[in-house]
Amino acid sequence: MSKRYEEPVSRRRLLRYGGLGLLSWLAAACGLRVPPTATPAPTLVPTSRPTAVPPPTPTARRVAPSELLHNENRPGFYIRYAKPFPPPEVDAWRLSVEGLVAEPITLSLTEIEQRLSLVSQVSRMKCVECWSAKAEWGGFTYQALAELARPLPEATHVHLQCIDGYWEVLPIEGLARPRALFAYRMNGERLPAPYGSPLRLIVPWLYGYKGAKAIAKLEFKAETGRGYWSTVAAYSPEGRIQAGFDYPLDLDKKPHQIEGGEITDY
Repeated sequence: MSKRYEEPVSRRRLLRYGGLGLLSWLAAACGLRVPPTATPAPTLVPTSRPTAVPPPTPTARRVAPSELLHNENRPGFYIRYAKPFPPPEVDAWRLSVEGLVAEPITLSLTEIEQRLSLVSQVSRMKCVECWSAKAEWGGFTYQALAELARPLPEATHVHLQCIDGYWEVLPIEGLARPRALFAYRMNGERLPAPYGSPLRLIVPWLYGYKGAKAIAKLEFKAETGRGYWSTVAAYSPEGRIQAGFDYPLDLDKKPHQIEGGEITDY
C-alpha cells in the first residue's frame, strides 16, 4: 500500500478547530511523530480575544479592495497575514523604538539603512501550517539597535506592533541570539510589501507567526505578554518549532522529517 502524505494546511482551516482538537488535528496533518524525549507539544492557551487591539498606524493608506495585502499561495513562498490591509507607504513609514530605553528613537527606512550595519543571512521560515520557504534576508541585529536605543536594565521583553494591528512579544534574550534579524531586504532587494515591508522579524528557530511583519513600533517592557495568534487561537506563546514533518515549498513540497528548532539541513 502506498504511503499517503497530507498537504500543508491553511491557517483558516486551523482556526476551525479549537483547543485539543486543533492541536491533535495539526499533529496528524503534519505527520507529527515526537518521541518521549523530544520537546513537548505547544502549551494550550486561552482562546479569548484581548479587550483592545492596537490600532493601525497612519502609514496604512486607503486603497481598493483588490490592492489589499492578503493571504495567497504564491509559488515558492506563501503570503500570510492575520487580515487584509493596505500596503504601507515606505517613504512615510517610521519605526518607533520606545518604552524602557534611555534613548527613544524614530527611524525612517533610509535612516535605518544609513545608521545600522547591514547583516545578511540565508534562512528558512517555517510556518505552523507545516510548509516552509527559504530566502536571503538582509537587515540589522538586536545588538545594533540596542546601541542606539540603550535599553534599561529592567527591560526583559520587546512588544512589537504592526501596521495592520498585529502584535507579538519576544524576550530580549531571544532577540539577542545569533540569526535573529530585523529584515528590510529579501533576496537582494528591499522587502516586498506582501512579505512584510518595510520591516519584519526573522527568528528561524521559531514558527513564522512569531516573526512579525510590517513592524511599526518596538516597545521595551519589563513584562512578557501573548502574541496575536497565541491570544486568539491555541498557539504556543513561545512558538518553538517542534519535531515532525516539514513540506518545503522550494523542494516540491516533498515531506522532510525535522528534529525541531531551526531547519538547516536543506
